[in-house]
Amino acid sequence: HHLMEEGYLDAANALEQETSFGLRRFEVCDNVDLDTILMEYESFYFVKFQKYPKITKKLPEQGRCDYDTLTLFILSYTDVKIMVNAISPLYPLIQDSIKGTFNEMAANNCNLEPSERLLKPISTFCGTSNEMKELAAVISRDIYLHNPNVCWDDIIGLEAAKRLLKEAVVYPIKYPQLFTGILSPWKGLLLYGPPGTGKTMLAKAVATECSTTFFNISASSIVSKWRGDSEKLVRVLFELARYHAPSTIFLDELESVMGQRGVGHGGEHEGSRRMKTELLVQMDGLARSNDLVFVLAASNLPWELDYAMLRRLEKRILVGLPSGPARQAMINHWLPPVSNTGGVELRTQLAYDVLAEETEGYSGSDIRLVCKEAAMRPVRKIFDTLENDSHCDVPHIELEMVTTEDFLEVIAHTKPSARSLSDRFSAWEREYESV
Repeated sequence: HHLMEEGYLDAANALEQETSFGLRRFEVCDNVDLDTILMEYESFYFVKFQKYPKITKKLPEQGRCDYDTLTLFILSYTDVKIMVNAISPLYPLIQDSIKGTFNEMAANNCNLEPSERLLKPISTFCGTSNEMKELAAVISRDIYLHNPNVCWDDIIGLEAAKRLLKEAVVYPIKYPQLFTGILSPWKGLLLYGPPGTGKTMLAKAVATECSTTFFNISASSIVSKWRGDSEKLVRVLFELARYHAPSTIFLDELESVMGQRGVGHGGEHEGSRRMKTELLVQMDGLARSNDLVFVLAASNLPWELDYAMLRRLEKRILVGLPSGPARQAMINHWLPPVSNTGGVELRTQLAYDVLAEETEGYSGSDIRLVCKEAAMRPVRKIFDTLENDSHCDVPHIELEMVTTEDFLEVIAHTKPSARSLSDRFSAWEREYESV
């Protein structure tokens, strides 16, 4: 009897009279404490929304009702119990429906941030199946809700890959009348090449530029230790993609999921075979349907992929090492003649054409690393001054100019990460290319 324990005797008596319920014939169980329940709810609310909930609020004058009117809406304990028991199984559906309604209202009436994306509630996708709901929640964690802010123009070079991605994802949505019959859009595309050449950046550009739901899937997303769950996760992934269509499924490091079957010592685990089979079946289902679902895969080891998966990935594009003009543009992007970061001005005097020739065999990430190391050289020279002089103002410090000699010295101590693999990728391209 919380009211009596807190000294609200009149309120407790009034509640007992109005509900015609003998409160004194019952007592709260030992493990129930209303104060603890309220504190736990406040903690949960604060963790979720970063603010404490408002438990009560004052009614405006026109919204207040007199005591007699209020008593008409008081239900007996038995009525309340019947209502609670009736709707308790529907709590998840009600919650998701409320969220879905709010999302629709926000999309229609509010100015959302351009980086935010709203999704349809899961409840209308999976019905009342708790297992499907749990698996859908696991996959939904890998949906990009915020744009990665990578545009097509941010990617230097790779024009063939960008063109095919636009043909497969952008144009079928903008011009659906052109993509029918034999011109139906591509369903699968493989980006392969040495690490650090821009495969993941292309996927981020798709997530940013295309009005599709983007699933960023890795091996940890669809591989489960529980028997039968891996193939279920694969099936739920593709059903969710159809539910949120138009959508894009990005399978990063594809060789970790779809390696060749039946190879290796001791054979392959049964669960792995079932998962791969389910993935191939779902890919076949996409090819036979008109759903706007596109599979984008990336691999650093394409020769380890299963041949059946290669057939289903209709387009296979080599994302190779950058060309000379692309390397020159990258160096100019990361080390322009004048840059200002954090209020500190950095100047460079570089022979970009010479440096582009010297960085042959370097990937895009290698070039970025070299540029960063070259920019750090003048910064390292002022650390002693900053440590010894506590009154030194960082924004007013002048850094030494980064020269071509500095850059060449950095190149001498920073070797490319994937130069030895370029010949193997070229040989695989000659055999399996499809652009």
